Amino acid sequence: MAVALDDHPHARAVLAPALSAGRPSHAYLFHGPGGAGKRRLTRLIAADLLAENAADPGSARARAISGAHPDLTWVAPSGAHEILVSDIDAAVVAAATRTPFEATRRVFVIDGADSLGEAAANRLLKTLEEPPAYVHLILIADRPAEVMATIASRCQLVRFDGPSPAALAAELAVAGVPADTAAALARLSLGDANVARELASPAGAELRAAAERFAVIAIAGESATAAPWRGLLEAVRARGEAVAAELAAAAEAELAIVSRRDRTRVGREWEERTRRVRRRVETGALGLALTLIEAWLLDGAALAWGAADEVRNSDRLDASGRLSVPAGERPAAGLPGPAAAAAAVAGPGGGPRVRGSAGGGGVGADAGGGPAPERLIAAVAEVEATRITLVLNVNEDLALEALAYRIEDALNR
Repeated sequence: MAVALDDHPHARAVLAPALSAGRPSHAYLFHGPGGAGKRRLTRLIAADLLAENAADPGSARARAISGAHPDLTWVAPSGAHEILVSDIDAAVVAAATRTPFEATRRVFVIDGADSLGEAAANRLLKTLEEPPAYVHLILIADRPAEVMATIASRCQLVRFDGPSPAALAAELAVAGVPADTAAALARLSLGDANVARELASPAGAELRAAAERFAVIAIAGESATAAPWRGLLEAVRARGEAVAAELAAAAEAELAIVSRRDRTRVGREWEERTRRVRRRVETGALGLALTLIEAWLLDGAALAWGAADEVRNSDRLDASGRLSVPAGERPAAGLPGPAAAAAAVAGPGGGPRVRGSAGGGGVGADAGGGPAPERLIAAVAEVEATRITLVLNVNEDLALEALAYRIEDALNR
């Protein structure tokens, strides 16, 4: 296990002293991006805890790693993206009151603590606060900000670092993603393997294309005629519709076996669950779309500054070094590459001015130049302001429409 900890300095600093001294915490929250190795290390830690003082430590460790040890309970969402009270009530809350079957400890893993429903989280609180001495809980979360504060505050936090872009790109390439696309997705995901895999899926590719069209149309000053927010919201809501369809099928299957007396109650519970889960999925998709818009704007600034190595959308660079939407994904206008940036001439007072970024041509990029990098950075600030606004549950259509015009305004200041 020591070797597994070497790639995670914070985890090593927190876990190694406690585990080597035989004094592990009663509750940990392992957090970090998808693909960081949290689950693999959790199994190794559980194996060590359950092998301690065992008659056959090797057998105990092997069974724990394989998930067959009776004193290891691993809980994940029962489906539909959410952990329910029924997932943890008997498996964790009730089981934690019973002594181990064969080991000196019991280990409970909550995989997906960021998907704990409010009722399930509240049901777990007392177990987290006052567990028996032989109980150890490990909560795993890819999105720590979405873990309820009351849950996180009762755990010792352990941070895991994501895989390197090269390692993540290699994983995507093995899965069949073209090498240039894999390299770009690894950088766009900021080391989160789950996000990278999502972007590699057909739905993720559609979301990425919609975000790119949004950025390019706004940069070109064509928002009034092209309305790029509509296509973006269609892609976001398609994700919600897919999840709602999945939930509807699960609800139908359960309603088919419950008594007639309970159907109304169960139906209402599924309606509420569907609404909550769909909202979470769409909110996540919209947040990812905003991140992709920001990446496009920042890549434009990097190219204008001659820093092509910093471009995350590297698979969108054409032969002339311009950042362009792939053929067939309207519009085809791109951003200026290093050659255009090199053609910049000094503006008033010695400041930079990119040829083609001012005058009656609007903010569209052409062979002569494009928006100045400082203006692109200002546009990124507008995206971040919109992200904050959306947290307040404003109308998404109006917020994204306003964002398109605010990006145009930032590029024309």
